Amino acid sequence: MQPPSGKPSTLVRATLETPFHIDYSWFERSGEDLRREILSQLPHEQRTRISGEDDSQILDYIDPDSGEVFELDEIGLAIQEAAKETSFINPHTSVIDSIFRVFLVNGNAALTPNQLAERIGRPASLILKTLNGGRVYKGIRPAL
Repeated sequence: MQPPSGKPSTLVRATLETPFHIDYSWFERSGEDLRREILSQLPHEQRTRISGEDDSQILDYIDPDSGEVFELDEIGLAIQEAAKETSFINPHTSVIDSIFRVFLVNGNAALTPNQLAERIGRPASLILKTLNGGRVYKGIRPAL
């Protein structure tokens, strides 16, 4: 079905099985600062330490589960370290921040609301309703 203008719609009505991810180009288009947003997800101590540093240094990170080695910048390494703490994603963290943090930790691999629900402990229907609300939060969009 086409909208009254005759132009095909670019809106996607997501379902519980629609994969989402962080669309990094959204930050460029919206004028939002990606680095600032990622820093805001870190614990205060890490945020304070990194905010004044040059984060262009690349470091090796060994995934404790798979043993795979990844190259990460200082912020990426800080995210991985923060994710080890149980407080990083908890019931008091907003749904959007929890979802954003999951994508930061998993290398932005696309996940469905059902998969996100398992990781953040919130109902998949709430996640879908939040992400389908017509507004893009933190660049989180369907991965199509």
